[in-house]
Amino acid sequence: MFSRPWYHWLAFGGGSGLSPVLPGTMGTIAAVPLYLLLVLLLHNLWIYAAVLLLMIAVGPRLCGQTAEDLRHGAAGKRALDPPAIVWDEWVGLLMTLYWIPFSWAALGIGFLLFRFFDMLKPWPISWLDRHIHGGTGIMLDDMAAAIPAWLILQGLRAMGWL
Repeated sequence: MFSRPWYHWLAFGGGSGLSPVLPGTMGTIAAVPLYLLLVLLLHNLWIYAAVLLLMIAVGPRLCGQTAEDLRHGAAGKRALDPPAIVWDEWVGLLMTLYWIPFSWAALGIGFLLFRFFDMLKPWPISWLDRHIHGGTGIMLDDMAAAIPAWLILQGLRAMGWL
């Protein structure tokens, strides 16, 4: 890990994506402290939005370049969305929990919903995953998985269950 370019550290979620077991889930867990920092310490929706937009903006380049580096480092093996890249999971979790008032229940349910949609990849998420490649593709399927998770959380909130 230390001999890699600095941006790999970001793409790998501080190393969480290098987990040999469920790297996407481990990467999502590693995003929780950032979420807590944004909602509990800073407690400012505008800062949350700015951080999220910055992460979305740099994500395609960061993930795409890291995937390309890994492809070259793997003797030509093609890895369209290497499991070690979890920046997209970080973005997906933050999108899922955006504009949801903090509670441990909301965090837990949001986490589970996001992981459910990210792993299951129902249509159109699966279509995005198969047809859009590079850094944009790496980011889009997780961002798309965050949308139904967010909608369900908003529905639970509207019904007073969160």
